[in-house]
Amino acid sequence: MGGNKDKADIAQIRRDYSLEKLSASSINDDPIKQFSVWFEKAIEADLIDANAMTLSTASQKGQPSSRIVLLKGVDKKGFRFYSNYASRKGKELAKNPYASLCFYWAPHERQVRIEGKVEQLNRQESAAYFQARPRLSQIGAWASKQSTKVSSREELESRFKKIKKRFAGKDIPLPDFWGGYLLRPERMEFWQGREGRLHDRICYKKKTEGWESFRLAP
Repeated sequence: MGGNKDKADIAQIRRDYSLEKLSASSINDDPIKQFSVWFEKAIEADLIDANAMTLSTASQKGQPSSRIVLLKGVDKKGFRFYSNYASRKGKELAKNPYASLCFYWAPHERQVRIEGKVEQLNRQESAAYFQARPRLSQIGAWASKQSTKVSSREELESRFKKIKKRFAGKDIPLPDFWGGYLLRPERMEFWQGREGRLHDRICYKKKTEGWESFRLAP
């Protein structure tokens, strides 16, 4: 009885969307510029973790995996994020460099999906970002063998203490196993919630020169 009630309650969770509209005439011809408009509005509204995005990668066999990472830069080249190269996402990107990003700003009833090829940033750019991180985050990057099994929380904390002691009073260098990625977008989709589930979806596809855009059914 209780289980059925829980399922029924979940099925009834919904809300209407009616804050904004999205039309071909109101959207920018350049999807990167359009993203920047929406992103700045999310920042101005002080949305929690406005730069949080779902990063989806896949193995060579096509098995997908997703996780939340933080956007750390965007320009005409694409979208930047940082990670441990030996993590699951790092290993998958090394063998299958195609990935997708998804931003969802619930208070604005907006979603942006981005697909493209990923490449590693050069060491100079990665080092510049690493040195700008808080010191404890730098230590954490050295201490964590990301995505590997650990016996306990105490093991992690022990590694952290050893790294902290190792670099006491010194600048912490960029690890060889850690750095940045750039996703160069080939397809981007902007979603604006609308009433009656007739949501606005405007999609962009990369051409040899510039972009083409079109509306998708919700």
